[in-house]
Amino acid sequence: MSNSTYRPCLSPHHSLARRQFVGDLCAGGAAVASGISLFSHPAGAAQLAANGRSVVVIFLGGGISQFESWDPKTHLETGGPFKSIPTSVPGIHISELLPHTATRMHQMALVRSISTDLDDHGLATNIIRCGRTTRTATEYPELGAAIARGLERTDFPLPGHIRTMPEGIGGRNNNAAYLGPQYASVSVGAEKGGIVNTQLPDGMTVETDNRRQDWRRFVNKRHRQKVQTAEMDAWTQSYEQALRLMERRELFDISKEPANIQTAYGSSPFARQLLLARRLVEQEVPYIEVSHDGWDFHHNNFEFHLHYVADIDRPFAHFLTDLTERGLLQRTLVIVMTEFGRTPGINAGYGRDHYPKAWSMAMAGCGIQHGAVIG
Repeated sequence: MSNSTYRPCLSPHHSLARRQFVGDLCAGGAAVASGISLFSHPAGAAQLAANGRSVVVIFLGGGISQFESWDPKTHLETGGPFKSIPTSVPGIHISELLPHTATRMHQMALVRSISTDLDDHGLATNIIRCGRTTRTATEYPELGAAIARGLERTDFPLPGHIRTMPEGIGGRNNNAAYLGPQYASVSVGAEKGGIVNTQLPDGMTVETDNRRQDWRRFVNKRHRQKVQTAEMDAWTQSYEQALRLMERRELFDISKEPANIQTAYGSSPFARQLLLARRLVEQEVPYIEVSHDGWDFHHNNFEFHLHYVADIDRPFAHFLTDLTERGLLQRTLVIVMTEFGRTPGINAGYGRDHYPKAWSMAMAGCGIQHGAVIG
């Protein structure tokens, strides 16, 4: 297989600017408007704003190949060794590496014309998350922070912006910028047993801990009468949020799920994250991000995609099925995205390099025109 020159269509109707996409997604909290008819009717964005309760972003860090997933080009010399397969929507084909997802295409929409101009992982990720090329989120809030604010509800006991991790103790991130620390993301591990370090230590009673927290609040209040800074507000918010998480630690314990549900999702780290995401959707958490990293295949692209795509296919398909059966998909927007795509050409190491000019994104759920393909 040899490299070929790729000449993208320059029609404005065939490209979706990422900044416009994210900007419109944040507008009105979670009203997605791509500028092209992605919705079932012009009121699609209003429908999402009215009915949407959660946004779940599945971020495939590193740059999944559109050719080995959502937009196979089997007729091209550089299309790769994998075939395309039909889906539950007549006329729509995706890679044979996604057989389970293919059965859910009637609940999805594909955008095959996402276009950016950055092929650096860090900058491309920032423009996806923030709509800016800034290297940090201290100046501009990330997408999750904007949605957490837009879908905020009074007296909601959980963080509005949660990132799941395969494992680990998690933590709080500084990615809400001027929106305030209450909208910054909280990272939690998707492990059996729930979030670690959320139980009181041995010998500490609830009554004793309550007295300690009351004393902390009293001292903080006295100090804030003299000095008040954004850093102090952030620390106070973190403490209070940690206490609320401790009170609801069982929510994050996926071992509480019936055995048949756990089996249906699978036991991989990605599957555990999706199962936790479904539990959070049930609680109407505004923004949940699930990650699956390591997609930067400059060498042996096809061998790696064979295994990586299989790792996400079955859990993702069952995630959509599970949301549907529980009546949750109609109020949840699910987005599968990455920071850029891969080159049409194949390099000497049988890999595909970074390619931001034309790549793909998949969506499902609330406000989306099901069975649509854009681009």
